[in-house]
Amino acid sequence: MAERLNGYRILILETREEAQFSKLLGEQGAEVVQCPMFTIQDAPDPAPVEAWIRRATDKPLDDLVLMTGEGLRRIMKLARARGLDGAFVAALAGSRKFTRGPKPGKALREVGLEAQQTTGKPTTEGVMEMLGKLDLKGRRLGLQLYPDKDHGALIGALAAQGAEVDAVLPYAYDSKAADANIVTAIDDMAAGRIDAVALTNLGQVRRLIEAAKAHGSEAKLRAGFDRTLIASVGPAVSGELAAHGLRTDVSPADEAYFMRPLISAMAAALAEKLPRQGR
Repeated sequence: MAERLNGYRILILETREEAQFSKLLGEQGAEVVQCPMFTIQDAPDPAPVEAWIRRATDKPLDDLVLMTGEGLRRIMKLARARGLDGAFVAALAGSRKFTRGPKPGKALREVGLEAQQTTGKPTTEGVMEMLGKLDLKGRRLGLQLYPDKDHGALIGALAAQGAEVDAVLPYAYDSKAADANIVTAIDDMAAGRIDAVALTNLGQVRRLIEAAKAHGSEAKLRAGFDRTLIASVGPAVSGELAAHGLRTDVSPADEAYFMRPLISAMAAALAEKLPRQGR
């Protein structure tokens, strides 16, 4: 089934999790058009991040939970700037370290540390499931967060297990800086240069609509959707599309709401709708 997307241009809206999706599409022969939806910046106020580093250094954490590799790299960047990196890494060596998927584990290895456990699924729910099996009563737990996510359920669950949660948010997203990418993607869809747009979370739909409105391109976006196959990973994304008066053309069957089933559904739909001949 290799190269079953050969000859098709697939637009993906890049968030942190899209690199694997892009790789899978490329393996099937697709020409992947990537649209970064935000740029990453250091935390606007570094003081809380520095204070967190100093607390973790002066009184080493019992446990450290890393949600993203970007988060640890931003923390280390500030620690180096303040001359705290050596003591900070030494302090973390004695902590149990847990990661949300493999990327934070890679960032740990970059500073000579290893995770004791990582989630099977790189999701917040996966972190909650992993940590829910542990006795956290009375333990000081450092939690690295990431932007544009409500972490209340995770923090609440850890606190309910008896952990003393010390959270840090070391970076921010700048969505406006990426608006030009989105406007270009909208232009490409409207001009018929995109065969399918693959949507993997409802935030992508909202971001498209918001950027289109901000730049007077809402009509062009809808025109682009009219001539582009719209692939949704599941009901949450399809519901968001419907809320904006937009359709879903393709979605995985049998509640298989994952990237590979989405790719299979797209391949079948594109082969029926847009034969490769002459493409």
